Amino acid sequence: MKPRVQPTSEEITFLPNEIIVSKTDLKGRITYANSTFSRICGYSRAELMNAPHSIIRHPDMPRCVFKLLWDQIGEEREIFAYVKNMARNGAFYWVFAHVTPSFDTEGRVSGYHSSRRVPDRRVVRDVIEPLYGDLLRIEASHASPKEGLAASFAQLMSIVKSKAASYDELIFSL
Repeated sequence: MKPRVQPTSEEITFLPNEIIVSKTDLKGRITYANSTFSRICGYSRAELMNAPHSIIRHPDMPRCVFKLLWDQIGEEREIFAYVKNMARNGAFYWVFAHVTPSFDTEGRVSGYHSSRRVPDRRVVRDVIEPLYGDLLRIEASHASPKEGLAASFAQLMSIVKSKAASYDELIFSL
């Protein structure tokens, strides 16, 4: 069970030439973590192995973004997304994530691969943080988590449809 980590206001940054890489099985358990991932999140590579990728989930992340991510990779499609993660010590770090399905030799999805880069700070500050704040408020405003997720996901999809043909198109237009 993941120990309860309290978020702090400390931000961890990494260099533009660094890439955080991880691989997971079909259930999102970590099967590979590069040294950059381990250093940024504060968990040893041994601690990360077989841990749920949600070990780094920051409470400021709307659940609807992860629903969209799982929906897309479940359809064998890649996704790009801005994600706020939380390190072992409660500090946060933003990433621009590219998540893709991995395939075995018979063409079946065998897991997922994620490469995360330094995000565009302007986009995070001016677009993503306000959007994610709104989505979190929608999620929290409902009596049940299921209703909150459905409402925030509907809002996210409404925004996508009003601004772009697809989620990926919207993300790359920012």
